[in-house]
Amino acid sequence: MSVGHAVDAVLVRALMSGARRSRWERSLRLGAVLGDLVAALGIRRRVAEANLAGVVPAWGAAERRRILREHYRELGRVVMEYARLAELARAPRGAVVEEARGLEHLERARREGRGAILITGHYGNFELAGAFLAQMHPVDFVVRPLTNPRVEAMITREREAAGVGIISAAAGVRRVYESLKRNRWVTFVADQDARGHGLFVPFLGRPASTPAGPARIALATGAPLITGFIRRVAGGRHELDVDPALELPDVRDPGAVARLTAAHVARLERRVREHPEQWFWLHRRWKTHPPAATGEVSQAGG
Repeated sequence: MSVGHAVDAVLVRALMSGARRSRWERSLRLGAVLGDLVAALGIRRRVAEANLAGVVPAWGAAERRRILREHYRELGRVVMEYARLAELARAPRGAVVEEARGLEHLERARREGRGAILITGHYGNFELAGAFLAQMHPVDFVVRPLTNPRVEAMITREREAAGVGIISAAAGVRRVYESLKRNRWVTFVADQDARGHGLFVPFLGRPASTPAGPARIALATGAPLITGFIRRVAGGRHELDVDPALELPDVRDPGAVARLTAAHVARLERRVREHPEQWFWLHRRWKTHPPAATGEVSQAGG
């Protein structure tokens, strides 16, 4: 392990320890201050500014600055909540997750017994959403391990304490199929650049390389593909919305995977346009460029 990784782990451990010693509401205020500090340091700021300017030119410079300021503050709040994920997920209904709408769609999936593929994005405290749902039914998160093993171990402990199962993306799809056969809910955070392995689908007015795995698995297994999004509301609490399962196209249709992928991305786009400060603008979402800028759904790199 590098010296940098060791230093990062010490800082994260200290931050989480400080968050646990504070009341939740106070830790949210501290998180907002942390977000302001990160913004002042300019960490990933150019990437975020370019993303905002590139996809929503109708928003003026002042509006984009406001969104970005609120976004950094929200990131700080989410970081502070990582330290008490299990506590927040198990809080009495309404205390942390103020309202949860659409849970009947998950209940239907549970009764059908084929598991479910849950799709969300880097929007709001998506880890809390998964941990909250894990109190209802077994949930597995498909994750890509961090490059820092000590920080990864800390985050894994928090997830496991909250009752969330972990499936490493490096393990391939076998574990996903096993979970679905056991009627578990498998969650993908499917809004990062998929490089040359993804499908280009429209996202915020630009073609974005998007993981096709969730759509392929849904079509292969018949498991419902359900989108859900959590966002912070007044007072620091959260609201969770679970959408109806997407209609699965005919598996014999050669465009089925692309259409299903575009459909779940469109649902995320609607949420981002409604509450842009909740989405992770610091990621280079449009890093991979399509072979031809047609705006049509296409295979990345093909």
